[in-house]
Amino acid sequence: MFDLLDPRDDKRDRDRDDDGIRDREDHWLELGRDLEETRDGENSVDRNDRNPDRDRYGLEQRERDPRDRDDDRGGLDPRDVFMRDLDLPRGDEREIVRDRDHEYSLRGSETRALSTVGAFRIVDERDLRDPRDDERRTERDLRHLRDQGLLGRVSLDGRDHAVALTERGRDFLERHRSDRGRDRDSDRRQAFHRGTDKPRERSHDAQICRAYLREAERLRERDARIVRVELDRDLKAEYQRFLQERNRGDRDSDGRPDRAQEEIERWAHDHDLPYFDGQVHFPDVRIEYRERDDDEDVHHLDLEITTEHYRGGHGAAASKSGFTIVRSSDRSGGGSTFDPRVAEEFL
Repeated sequence: MFDLLDPRDDKRDRDRDDDGIRDREDHWLELGRDLEETRDGENSVDRNDRNPDRDRYGLEQRERDPRDRDDDRGGLDPRDVFMRDLDLPRGDEREIVRDRDHEYSLRGSETRALSTVGAFRIVDERDLRDPRDDERRTERDLRHLRDQGLLGRVSLDGRDHAVALTERGRDFLERHRSDRGRDRDSDRRQAFHRGTDKPRERSHDAQICRAYLREAERLRERDARIVRVELDRDLKAEYQRFLQERNRGDRDSDGRPDRAQEEIERWAHDHDLPYFDGQVHFPDVRIEYRERDDDEDVHHLDLEITTEHYRGGHGAAASKSGFTIVRSSDRSGGGSTFDPRVAEEFL
C-alpha cells in the first residue's frame, strides 16, 4: 500500500524547486505531510509516555553548551559526530540560515537529524528521537524539515516511516561544511547521501542507523571516539575507483576493469575487507573510531544487518565474512548482535 500525499502539501511542493528525491520511486514518497495525519493515528504519541532512555543522559548534560559536543569524547549523543563539521545551528532556539537565494530556520536538534539522515541515507523516524526531549518535539522537527524541502518521508511497512534527504537537503549540508570540515582529510570526511533504494530494500537499510546507535554506546563505554561511518556504497565507490583507475582518460577503453586477481586481493587486504569466492565482500556499515583522544590509529567495526530473508549463499557469506552480525530488529526496537561463528542458528 502506498502513502497518499496530503493535498495541502502538493501546492507547497509546486512552489518549491524540484528537490530531486523523487527521481527513483515517485509513488512512495511523501513530502511535508503531518505525522498526526497518518492512517488510524498510528504515529501518534501519548504525551504521558515516558522515554526510559531519557534518564541515561542526566539533567546535568542537558544544561551543557551544545557546541561543546563537537570535542566531547563521543558527544552527549552518538549522533552528534555527524554534525561535527557543519556550520549550522546547535542551540535550542531556531536560527535563520541563508543558503543562496533561500532562507531556512534550524535549531540544534534539526541539524543533528539532517546530518544523521544524510550519514545513513534512510533512517527510521523512531531513531531520530532525542531521549532528552519530549517525543512531540522530534515530530515537530521532522515536519519542519519536510516543510522546508530538506527531508522526504517514505513508508517502511505501512505502519512505520523513515526519512531521507532530498537533493536540496544533501546540497544544503555540503554547502554548510565548516572550514574545519572542508580542510579535513577527505579520507576521514563524513559523506552525506540523498534518496533511497527500491522499496523492498528500505526496511533493511533503515535498520543500519539503529545498529550503529547500539554499537556506538558500547564504544563510548570504552571511552572510544567515533570518527565517522561509511556505508557499503561508500566502500564500493572507492573499490570502483580502484578498478577503473587505469581506464580514466583512455578513449579506447571498453570500461572493463584492468586489475589482476592478486591486485584485487591486495586492495581488499589493505582495506581490511574479506576476499573469498572470487570477490570482495562489504559490510552494511563501517564505524571508524579512535581508542583514545591521542590515538593516531583509526580502528573500525564492520556491521552486517541480517533479516529473515538471509538464506543459503547470502547467509553463509555473511557468517564467513567476519563482520559483526546484527539480527534484524523488531518493531519494539529490539535486536541483537552475535558471533558470526554461530550464524548457523538462522541459516
